[in-house]
Amino acid sequence: MAITAQDINKLRKMTGAGMMDCKKALVEAEGDFDLAIENLRKKGQKLSLKRADREASEGVVIAKTNDGNTKGIVVNLSCETDFVAKNEEFVGFAQSIADLALNQYPENLEALMALDYEGMSLSDKITEYIGKIGEKVEVSKYDRLDGEAVVPYIHAGYKIGVLVGLNKTFNDAIEAAGKDVAMQVAAMNPVALDKDNVPQEVIEKEIEIGKELARNEGKPEEMLEKIATGRLNKFFKENTLVNQAFVKDNKQTIKSFLNTVENELAVTDFKRVSVG
Repeated sequence: MAITAQDINKLRKMTGAGMMDCKKALVEAEGDFDLAIENLRKKGQKLSLKRADREASEGVVIAKTNDGNTKGIVVNLSCETDFVAKNEEFVGFAQSIADLALNQYPENLEALMALDYEGMSLSDKITEYIGKIGEKVEVSKYDRLDGEAVVPYIHAGYKIGVLVGLNKTFNDAIEAAGKDVAMQVAAMNPVALDKDNVPQEVIEKEIEIGKELARNEGKPEEMLEKIATGRLNKFFKENTLVNQAFVKDNKQTIKSFLNTVENELAVTDFKRVSVG
């Protein structure tokens, strides 16, 4: 059958694919729009496989909370180039994925990818989107957080997203304090909330580094463990959130800062996701 310019334009509006791709898909499908869309999606699947080894090191991070600020999500939608990452449509797509995640609140990334998005799985929707823009795209990171109060923060033009959970009911003062803490998390990238939450493998690595430094300084072998433990305490102070010096006022720690906002106000958990 004859494929008209009107048909091609209609398919282009339906899919966002290029004019020549739409024409070819319609010709192959003999004018069947559903089959043409399937063909375009198949092209996206092939493209996805073809570009699977490409590094998707650009993208955007979206952090959002529900209306009550009791739960939040953070999502990283990755792509290959900064040009795509700055495109309004790409940012909008990332926002829509974040909305889906917040509304459905899946437990993990695998569950997120299986959610329905406009009549297909999110995984298939991303494959379709790859076919549209001709670049590798993936949801590379996803996390969520519950709490009495959860405060979101997006830093540096969608490059870092943070969620901070606090142990008091959400209000303006809690929100402001949570944002300050979230900015600290974005800037200082703590390894854990406090020393009790530092992974054992990190502790063991730091002790070994401390021993080796002391050994290189000529310290006696019997003193290495004690010296390394001292350096580990310094590591905890510099790299665990509640013990870090507050960036806005380095005379107090994050823990002491929060107590100036409200007695016994404390961070319960945090999530930090960055592009790349």
